Amino acid sequence: MNSSRPAGPHRTRGVSFVVTLAAALCLSNSAGAQVYPTGPVKIVVPFPGGGPLDFVSRLLADRLAITLKQPFVVENRPGAAGNIGTEAVARAAPNGQTLLVVLDTPLTVNPWLYKKLAFDPERDFIPISIAAGFYQMLVVHPSVPAISLQQFVEYARRQPITYGSGGASGSPGHLTMEYLRQQTGFDAVHVPYRGNAQVVTDLIGGQVQSGFVATPGVVQHVKDHKLRGLAVSGTRRSSIAPDVPTVAESGYPGFDVAFFIVMLAPAGTPQPLRAILEKEVRQALAPAEIQARLRAQDLEPIASTGEEASARLKGTAARWRELIKAANIQPE
Repeated sequence: MNSSRPAGPHRTRGVSFVVTLAAALCLSNSAGAQVYPTGPVKIVVPFPGGGPLDFVSRLLADRLAITLKQPFVVENRPGAAGNIGTEAVARAAPNGQTLLVVLDTPLTVNPWLYKKLAFDPERDFIPISIAAGFYQMLVVHPSVPAISLQQFVEYARRQPITYGSGGASGSPGHLTMEYLRQQTGFDAVHVPYRGNAQVVTDLIGGQVQSGFVATPGVVQHVKDHKLRGLAVSGTRRSSIAPDVPTVAESGYPGFDVAFFIVMLAPAGTPQPLRAILEKEVRQALAPAEIQARLRAQDLEPIASTGEEASARLKGTAARWRELIKAANIQPE
């Protein structure tokens, strides 16, 4: 007797169940491949501790440790204008367990300043997100006879003025003052320091007359009348020093100098891991209380995509290339 018969409803449901289960397992395996690697993740910061960069890197480390459920450890590796720590990440395994959180200058300035670099910003890194941006305040010692930017420029045109910057050639304070000089036409003598804290100490002591410094580092000294704040470098006034006008408001329209804190991964890091990082960084910076903490440090939350970060870094690099060439800036 032939026992074969058409598939009935029970057999059809059985086949459908197997197909559905297979699809679910496939999706599960695919999702599992995108789980972030377990184990400690090192965030290399190629500058000394303290300041806006360190604040953002540690904030991100704390947030990512919670959301990705593993340790994120900040390691400061300063030296050579950020080149030493940046190179270390360029040579790291692209497995998501070594990341770079850096001021944009090693990527946008140093390639034009140093004849030889052991890394290539475009070839060796993949941007994850620009976390935040910051501006600087131009401050002067009270002995400088200027209570406005216009008066400062007029004074500096009559006699060269000294200015300090926290770092080697190409540091934010150096670049911002050179850009202002290019726009206004005055002479100045650059005095480089190892960090902003030393700049501020000598500004208060009168050893140098002026300098662009990240606003949180000088705002209290301005309030205490130990220094005089003349202008901030961005398009908006500082939330922690709202009485100080911008350079643009002070008679130089279009002046806008910002610096960025960016996370990058070594080139070759798999796209799924980059996607996880980008998503988690952007979500980490999204809560209102986190944005309030950033703005309290005079940091502007950005939380860009990786693609947006890449475009902004390229544009910034082109700008500084022109300035370095025009001002003949050389490494110290």
